[in-house]
Amino acid sequence: MQDDRIIRENGAEARVAGIVMPVLDALGYRLVRVKLSAQDGLTLQIMAERPDGSMTVEDCEEASRAISPALDVEDPIDSAYQLEISSPGIDRPLVRRTDFEAAVGHLAKIETSVMVGGRKRFRGQIVACTHGAVTIERDKTAEGEEPLVEIPLEAVDEAKLVLTDALVREALKKDKEERRQRKKARRSGDDAEE
Repeated sequence: MQDDRIIRENGAEARVAGIVMPVLDALGYRLVRVKLSAQDGLTLQIMAERPDGSMTVEDCEEASRAISPALDVEDPIDSAYQLEISSPGIDRPLVRRTDFEAAVGHLAKIETSVMVGGRKRFRGQIVACTHGAVTIERDKTAEGEEPLVEIPLEAVDEAKLVLTDALVREALKKDKEERRQRKKARRSGDDAEE
């Protein structure tokens, strides 16, 4: 199992990630993010996806059934918590280089761990992603700032897509195509049985 994520957890979240990654991997899923929050007491959110980026409710249930016993045995969190397994969603966090590549043309918010061009927070359209950096065209610039900024991937602390009409249209189109493919696969399976 290889963790190709650029953005990774620290502390208790990192311990949880180390426990759940092999479980998710064995099921054919990839870990996106682990997050502990004080929502409804203490909530442990584990965000996962299939390699193609999809994650159904049934997938979340399967992952939850497999992850719960592993967490019970390892007991990485010293207080009671609610386990929540979810998909990354349309306005997903960007945690892998491939996420940034797939997001070219879309609006994103990016926070860095170090100053890049005099700031740590950026918002703009992703225009390119190389092995070492993501380039965004900022939607707002101060006087004297260049609209294009290249952010080293190693400096990215947090990144996520911004929900836009274009992003929703693309997600709906992708979902429609996946449903069409599943229907086609079912028909071929039915034909093969006859």
